Amino acid sequence: MSYDGTNIDWVTGEGTVKHPFSAASKESLQVMLYAHAIAGSADAARFLSPNNPSAAPGIAASIMDTKLQTYLRFNETYPGFGGFLPWFTSSSQDLTPTWDWNNRVPGLDNGELLWAVYAFIQAAENTSNKSFIDLAKKWQTWMDYTKTTAAHIFYQGEGKVCAVTDIKNQSLPVYHPEQTYACEGTSYLNDPYQGELFTWWLQFFGGLSDADIEALWEYKRPQLVSVDYHIGNVGPITVQKGYWFSSHETWKVLEMPYYDIDIIRRVFQNAERARTCNSVVTQVPGMFASINNVTDPATGDVVGYISNAGIPSIANQTIQELDVITPYSVFPTVLFDKGVGMAWWRNMAIGKKMQNIYGSTESTRRDGTGVSALLTWDSKVSTVNAILGGVSGLVSQKMKAENIYNTFVERIEAEYSRVFKNLKGEHVPFCLPQETVPDTGLVDFTTCN
Repeated sequence: MSYDGTNIDWVTGEGTVKHPFSAASKESLQVMLYAHAIAGSADAARFLSPNNPSAAPGIAASIMDTKLQTYLRFNETYPGFGGFLPWFTSSSQDLTPTWDWNNRVPGLDNGELLWAVYAFIQAAENTSNKSFIDLAKKWQTWMDYTKTTAAHIFYQGEGKVCAVTDIKNQSLPVYHPEQTYACEGTSYLNDPYQGELFTWWLQFFGGLSDADIEALWEYKRPQLVSVDYHIGNVGPITVQKGYWFSSHETWKVLEMPYYDIDIIRRVFQNAERARTCNSVVTQVPGMFASINNVTDPATGDVVGYISNAGIPSIANQTIQELDVITPYSVFPTVLFDKGVGMAWWRNMAIGKKMQNIYGSTESTRRDGTGVSALLTWDSKVSTVNAILGGVSGLVSQKMKAENIYNTFVERIEAEYSRVFKNLKGEHVPFCLPQETVPDTGLVDFTTCN
């Protein structure tokens, strides 16, 4: 199972304390990587098993087999989750909900995991290896179970999907007469960002009526908004309005074939024009995404998490913390232009303490006065998965085999075409970094000298 991440020593850069918790979102990044490895990707093999790349498919299969057994044991112990995962502790062989996720389960993270598993199954089925194909069948059984519980747990009706569902008793089966589920508060999963992955799961596999499927999209529709980026001499560039316009919000395109649709590909390409050029115009040496804040050298602890990091002028939430930049902010750019994306990655990675023996460091202050001495799945493997091209190709293949691909294209093309009529700024080239992270006296990790 995944850990959220590992602290690294402020002086040496060596791993110290693991974060003994994780979530379905972190699992999804891991599973996407394993999908590429089992499919025979040479690049995934170099990442997963650099000393013996030919062993990578077998390593991925072995981990996925163990992971499945762990998921199944969790569901036996806590059947009330219906096959889904809360935030969990992963420091022992068996998972348990973290203290603050007892009797609670999130929709967004599980949507990310489901489509990653969907891709892994297709990758394994594409091989000629009988053991891999058998493993795919086992994962298909797990995934099929979530189809029978998803709507019961997360769908409230009238198009409303619970962002977080409260479970009466996580130890009772889903359909036990004393079991109940209710949305926590009034926060619903109606965003056009990564939360949309769960919407698709409900539409295709949740057993909803045509009327309920239509209600899902009607309820979401007001959140999909066109806005023009225009700062200084850059713009106007038409983009999809972000929540924070954090790179993190682009996760859905790593997993589903959105870029098969011309209007969506063009809108998201414009987003990377705005993202890269915004950092040039505002004289920032990197780009923004939700990320862990810097480390306090006196304690070795990270001082908090920054969710609200993006581009305020094209976001719903305009109060943002824009002091910390992170290498993984490049992953949406990489999907369009690896050269430009990795140029921005390098520009952050050459800052003091931004490389360690495990690769890139979590984040740095834009003024060079601190870094987050930490390694996490989000800040490292999201970029790796983007370099590998995401798993949308595998998902597309399986969707076509299951006769749901055309429905996907028709629905999402209609939703975006309704909003985006005249894209401005498509002639604007991606911008390359102009500033560097200042050297303020931080000393590189000793293991990198």
